[in-house]
Amino acid sequence: MRQQRGVALITAILIMALITTLTFNLEWDNSLDLRRTYVSMYREEAIQAALGAESWVRILLQQDSSDSETDHLGEIWASDLPVLPLGAEGDTIQGEIYGQIEDLQGRFNINNLIDEQGEVDQESLEQFTRLLAALGIDVRFAGIAADWIDANREAGFPDGAEDSIYTGLVPPYRTANQILSSTSELAALEGMDKATMDALLPHIVALPGRTGINVNTATGPVLQSLDENMTVADVEGLLAEREEQGFADLGNSFSSLVTPDVLNQLEDTSDFFQLKVIVRVDTVRITLFSLLERGPQGDTTPILRSLGTT
Repeated sequence: MRQQRGVALITAILIMALITTLTFNLEWDNSLDLRRTYVSMYREEAIQAALGAESWVRILLQQDSSDSETDHLGEIWASDLPVLPLGAEGDTIQGEIYGQIEDLQGRFNINNLIDEQGEVDQESLEQFTRLLAALGIDVRFAGIAADWIDANREAGFPDGAEDSIYTGLVPPYRTANQILSSTSELAALEGMDKATMDALLPHIVALPGRTGINVNTATGPVLQSLDENMTVADVEGLLAEREEQGFADLGNSFSSLVTPDVLNQLEDTSDFFQLKVIVRVDTVRITLFSLLERGPQGDTTPILRSLGTT
């Protein structure tokens, strides 16, 4: 009888332990499912808030087009979007939204390296070479980048690189032989490293088709790349002259610094802007990058979106 009672007690203990374990696992799974649901809901709320900010920025840029004949760093769109709280009063879910708008035509368009026929544009190649030199980057990347996006498969001389180079890497891959949709694709260039990319990215952009440079918003190295005789002192003088309101007369400011052909290509307005908006809802945080194109009548359309989460 004692042995039977001992066995019964052990059995009861094992059953209770099993029930406790199952209950804990069910509660844990339920907690995870609940958390996943909340995270999914918060993420969707954050995305909708970011798209709402995008709609507001589109209206802002359209209004700017009708109010101003030029685009410069003193306009409202060039200011950082202030931090705004999200959530109704008394709501336990807290969040915030903020961001910035950048004129992308203040950068060198890497797709300018080729013309409409897919051939290398020599003037743009020389300008990109000067930009690399101004940034202290190996100028051979100009020829390598041109080969990456031109239509042919023949390596340029002396700095080109085509499939014969890339197929010998591990893992092997081929050149794009087409215009870029993102400057991040340049990370695949032969010899490219993170430090070089970090130095280059603030001054380049990948826009559809050929675009001009808005000198009212251009970075210093981009201004220096306009002419081979442009010095750092010349650039500093230009930046001091334009300040935040832009150049009053492009001819007077640049005629002694660049060739007539380059002078005719300089612009003081822009068609392409990038919105970076960051939204936090509870513990969920997303970053939306939206490439916006503004048409001749001011109508602004998103043509490319990318979403990151942290």
